[in-house]
Amino acid sequence: MNTRAWIVFLDESGVSLLPQIRRTYAPRGRTPLLRHRLNWKRASMAGALGYHSTDPDRGARLCFHLKPGSYDTTALIEVLEQMKAFYRGEQVVLVWDGLSAHWSRAMRAWVAEQDWLTLERLPAYAPELNPVELLWSSLKKRELANLASDHLADVADATEQGIHRVNHNPRLPWSFLAHTGLTIHPPHPPNLRKDQ
Repeated sequence: MNTRAWIVFLDESGVSLLPQIRRTYAPRGRTPLLRHRLNWKRASMAGALGYHSTDPDRGARLCFHLKPGSYDTTALIEVLEQMKAFYRGEQVVLVWDGLSAHWSRAMRAWVAEQDWLTLERLPAYAPELNPVELLWSSLKKRELANLASDHLADVADATEQGIHRVNHNPRLPWSFLAHTGLTIHPPHPPNLRKDQ
């Protein structure tokens, strides 16, 4: 693995017009009601949280992609093309799960032609090791909570507001990583500490 690469965790999730119901406050005796049409329209979102392997001062980077429908190999390659432009030629080690589109023959052939990208696989059934899962949780508990809309555009707008909130709080992406129990940066040996 390249020791000067960005370690990037990628995951996909779905959003729909069905509201994410969350507990809320209301005056006593006035139970809040969510009125919505039963509509199964869905969109998919892909998020990539990147952490530099040797320089934590470079901050965390968040890439986000939203599309109607679901992701397949072709759509994920488009996401990776956008990520390539986002990282402007820097080396990336991409960590993602075992979704079939992540490891399809077409994906592996495309990755084999990329000199900037290395793939690593998360262990099976270990979503708790992916900090992007915490990004989805954050969005669904805040911006998407109790959102009853008739249009996917409203859901997309709320999701993008959440992405901006996370991007404007530099500590939040690091807290997602800390919650997984993973570390990117090795501790400094006692004789090489920065404070000496």
